[in-house]
Amino acid sequence: MVEQYPNEPATVPSSVRLGSLDVDTYLRDPTLKQAFVTPMFDVIAPRYDAFTRLFSFGMDVAWKREAIAAVVRGAANAQAALDLACGTGDLAVAIARALPAVHVTAVDASAQMIVAADMRLVDAARDADVSLRIRTTIGDMTALNLPDASMDVVMAGYGVRNVPDATRAVREMARVLRPGGVLVTLDFYRPAFSPWRALLLWYLSLAGNAVGWLWHRDPVVYGYIARSIEHFMSWQAFSALLEREGFHVQRVTRHLGGGIALHEARRNT
Repeated sequence: MVEQYPNEPATVPSSVRLGSLDVDTYLRDPTLKQAFVTPMFDVIAPRYDAFTRLFSFGMDVAWKREAIAAVVRGAANAQAALDLACGTGDLAVAIARALPAVHVTAVDASAQMIVAADMRLVDAARDADVSLRIRTTIGDMTALNLPDASMDVVMAGYGVRNVPDATRAVREMARVLRPGGVLVTLDFYRPAFSPWRALLLWYLSLAGNAVGWLWHRDPVVYGYIARSIEHFMSWQAFSALLEREGFHVQRVTRHLGGGIALHEARRNT
């Protein structure tokens, strides 16, 4: 079932081509960033899963498998889970399958991503026990319409990098998690080693722009990834942010020289 939170973030008009905008201006300004990101994900939603597999040479599947293993390891008896920036719902379904007692709330700012997630739930309807335990909703992960301490586990896959204010997002995660609750995040980060950072961002920009042009005639919709990483933080800085905001970081699994990291943390009691 799809629900919608009030006060959705404003977006650029649908008639505006994203590539015509000054992307770096939108990424630098927290008051503008969501206005660019949400319509971008609306555009790429129908082919998002295919792109992530192509773009990562299939490694995304293994990274997400690691993320689900981290959820099971940290919260095997969870009753309530929150999947932030849920995208097409693959992680929400995987969590529901891995934890037989859990009910999952899957949140994304993009209405078209929620449409894609609901289509995945229709495909999973043969497993009614899974599909009935997942609720999809359009919402803002920096202002969640959820009670305090209402979740046993929070997952955020490729989500924090795309919000206007990472600190606010982490504070919301801490607020909705019960004391001792588990946080698992998977994301791209800005590698600290500058030669590797330059090479990685060059590849991501080249490949992203090429696929964006071939699939959507708008290079920026995938070229955005490299530019968003350049404006983001390192995995070390994100670890420090979690510690400042009431979490204990238990494990960080790094890939691609720190360009990808999986954080496992627990909310302080």
